[in-house]
Amino acid sequence: MGIFSRLTDIVNSNLNALLARAEDPEKIIRLIIQEMEETLVEVRSGAVRAIAERKELERRAASLRREQEEWERKAELALTRGREDLAKGALLARARIGEALAATEAQLAHVSEALALQGEDIAKLQAKLADAKARERGLIARHKSAATRLKVRAKLYDERITDAFARFEAVERALDQAEGKLEAFDLGRGKSLAEEFADLDAESAVAEELARLKERLGNRLPPSPAPAKG
Repeated sequence: MGIFSRLTDIVNSNLNALLARAEDPEKIIRLIIQEMEETLVEVRSGAVRAIAERKELERRAASLRREQEEWERKAELALTRGREDLAKGALLARARIGEALAATEAQLAHVSEALALQGEDIAKLQAKLADAKARERGLIARHKSAATRLKVRAKLYDERITDAFARFEAVERALDQAEGKLEAFDLGRGKSLAEEFADLDAESAVAEELARLKERLGNRLPPSPAPAKG
């Protein structure tokens, strides 16, 4: 199983548990990032072990090559001294070392390939982790905004608010009725005695102001038209 499929299983199981408890989305986001960070540490630890194993295999392969060369040298020496039997023994030993070297090199190739894949996984995981952290702040901000709006909407539709507005409208209707009654009393009524005298005072004041203005203008006024003859 790859690290990403394993990580997905871990995160999904925890997400399901959080969602079942109606947990805060911020906790879910932080959990995802935490799981990614822990997986990254785990993969890096595995890479460290693989690198150590590769170095050990490289040292073993180098040692086996030296042994091969040494048995080759001994076989040549035996032949130059006329000891063909020793030369055959040296070549057999060289062949056994060759088998061990081939097995070591095959194991080294496998470890190197696995290490290369781990390097790719680490690079991908680091990129995804960086992206998750970059998006974390925006997601949290969106969640807080949505939560605030939900609270406001809940208050707007709260029964107490609805009742308060209903009472407010009832008061307005009562005031409208009271003002309507006052206007109804005044409908069809003539002017009162006080209103008649107020009109006379107003007319007198206008007449006095007109006379004062004519006196000030004097000759600048056009002549009054002559009264029509009967």
